[in-house]
Amino acid sequence: MSFRPADTGAGASGNSASGSKVPSAPGGRHLGRRKAPHPVLRAVALILSLTLVSGLVFVGVQLVRLQQNFETKPLNLGSNQESAAPVDTNTDPLQILILGTDNREGQDSNNSDVMMLANMSADRSHVTVVSFPRDLLVPLPECKDPESGNTYPAVELGQLNGALGNGGPGCTVAAINELTGLSIDHFMMADFNAVKELSSTLGGVEVCVNQPIEDDLSGLSLPAGVSSIKGDQALAFLRTRHGFGNGGDEGRIRAQQSFLASMVRKVNDEGTLNNLPKLYSIAETVTRNLTVDKDLTDVSSLIALAGRLKEVDLSRVAFVTAPVVPYEYDNNRLVLDEAAAQPLFEALVEDRDITEPEPEPAPESTSPGETPAPPAPVEEAPLFSAADIPVTILNATGNAKGSETRDKALAAHLLSQGYTQAVAGGQTDAASPATQIFYAPGYLEMAQQVAEALRIPAVQVVASNLVPGVSVQVGQDFTSGTAMPDEGDVGGLSGQTAAQVTCQSAFGN
Repeated sequence: MSFRPADTGAGASGNSASGSKVPSAPGGRHLGRRKAPHPVLRAVALILSLTLVSGLVFVGVQLVRLQQNFETKPLNLGSNQESAAPVDTNTDPLQILILGTDNREGQDSNNSDVMMLANMSADRSHVTVVSFPRDLLVPLPECKDPESGNTYPAVELGQLNGALGNGGPGCTVAAINELTGLSIDHFMMADFNAVKELSSTLGGVEVCVNQPIEDDLSGLSLPAGVSSIKGDQALAFLRTRHGFGNGGDEGRIRAQQSFLASMVRKVNDEGTLNNLPKLYSIAETVTRNLTVDKDLTDVSSLIALAGRLKEVDLSRVAFVTAPVVPYEYDNNRLVLDEAAAQPLFEALVEDRDITEPEPEPAPESTSPGETPAPPAPVEEAPLFSAADIPVTILNATGNAKGSETRDKALAAHLLSQGYTQAVAGGQTDAASPATQIFYAPGYLEMAQQVAEALRIPAVQVVASNLVPGVSVQVGQDFTSGTAMPDEGDVGGLSGQTAAQVTCQSAFGN
């Protein structure tokens, strides 16, 4: 098949039909005169253009469809609070209150089952997620329900998770603003279908438990060790109150933080934040079950939030619990531990990283040009002599190469540090991803002293009725050396970083 060249209007001699000379193209003989595009090239260009336009239209339609999934409610219902100033999602710190409820409207029980405040730093270097126990008593502000017109009066002390019933999530936002001194930028309220669907979209999330878990109330059923959970089991893991720890909210929040840390590691390891199709798949899952404030309905803004997380080191993603103490008139309720909570809230307001210790203030000069030497740090004497602490070292590394004798190596190290009762206990029946220190009733301070000697984080120190004295179970995150690798620290708060692998203990164990 042959193609006729397009008629240029010039004869074979290069003259135009009128006989005038056609000027030469600049650049010499190698450039010559520009030829008209070949018909095949024009067709290809047209197809590519149509494909690009079709792709853009498809993306636009998808965004519109996702935006239609959202339901919205007002951000702030507090009568005495101003709305948050507009936020530049690229340069400002960003606070998002995350609420979990029995349903998307949050109106069945009028309570929020999960309350977490996420602070994303302005420089994208760190993220702090603060969990508020649902049994926490705080001052509740006056709120007006925008739908019914009812006004709920302020109360001096009310249960924080009940603020949702006082007009919606905007009342919880107002209560936490007053509590922390922040001006929260957005909220996301998800029903529990979101947990089931998201965990399935991600292909499951790995969790670790020290003993088999059978909780008839939540439906949680897990064998000891590591399991990948999704759907109903993921929901049960996050909701159980009687499966973990002391059977209360403390163990439940610890499990939630462990689950979220594991999910962050999975998303990071699989490069999800750099994969737009995966992000849109997650957005599709989440938006079907999400109620947000009006300013957060732009799906592209949600995708942009993911961009804020791409460069954050996992050791600087902190999950912590607001410091609390039992309420003196009702031990089933909690109130803020003001002395411990205030520094945390100040760090959030000032956009400081709680995983980084605060710098020491510069010493004041005693005379012009003279700077006194800083005082030597005073180390507190340990409560116990190392020789008085009974400690057993167990090897739960699964015999990874070079770690077959971890129990003996660490026992020898502790012996050299004066722990004369340190003994190697051999290998455990199963490997554990996490190093843990178990302690019997009455041995907490001793366990903390051993943890300090081995640089094991406080989150890995766990009460147990199944061990005598103190027992160190060396996991796959501590296969060499005499000090555990640094995976971040949460500054004495209860919680963990996303880099830390933790396991949950069954209630009563």
